[in-house]
Amino acid sequence: MKDIVFATNNANKLREIREIVGGKFRVLGLKEIGCNEDIEETAETIEGNALIKANFVKEHYDYDCFADDTGMEVAALGGEPGVYSARYAGEDCNSENNIDKVLARLEEAKKHGNDDRSAKFRTAIALIFDGKTEIFEGEVKGKILTERHGTGGFGYDSIFKPDEANCSFAEMKAEEKNAISHRGRATAKLMEYLKK
Repeated sequence: MKDIVFATNNANKLREIREIVGGKFRVLGLKEIGCNEDIEETAETIEGNALIKANFVKEHYDYDCFADDTGMEVAALGGEPGVYSARYAGEDCNSENNIDKVLARLEEAKKHGNDDRSAKFRTAIALIFDGKTEIFEGEVKGKILTERHGTGGFGYDSIFKPDEANCSFAEMKAEEKNAISHRGRATAKLMEYLKK
């Protein structure tokens, strides 16, 4: 089985990708290849950030690898948090702080007459494989709930309800979420490419 590195230290993302990939590749995280650097994501786009991480691993560790970046874009907030989704509430924030900020900003928007809660999640995966670089994207549309629902998932999952379901991502089983999620869709395109 061929090794491929997923350039992340996020245990949740790693678990989710391994579930989606199954037994086709052995997916290694950054810790498993001895990479303990914090790879700075300085791009203005999620595609750019994914490329920074993939290039870093290829340059310094010479593994075939892929990296992702994900952003949640909320219509009423002008597309925020977008590329800043992971650190929306500040550099040392956690998911709960980020959720609180999104909900508070939406309450503000509502006071100013904008009650649009539509949002989408976008994932970009940059792959460096056999000397080629490819980008795969996945998207899911939905809306932001007024409060948290469910305890599964991670990130903004408890306040995001995809259009194709009647509950939040955090209320779904892993395989249900992976079937329709932004990361699931981007990874399906990645796997399609790797199978070739």
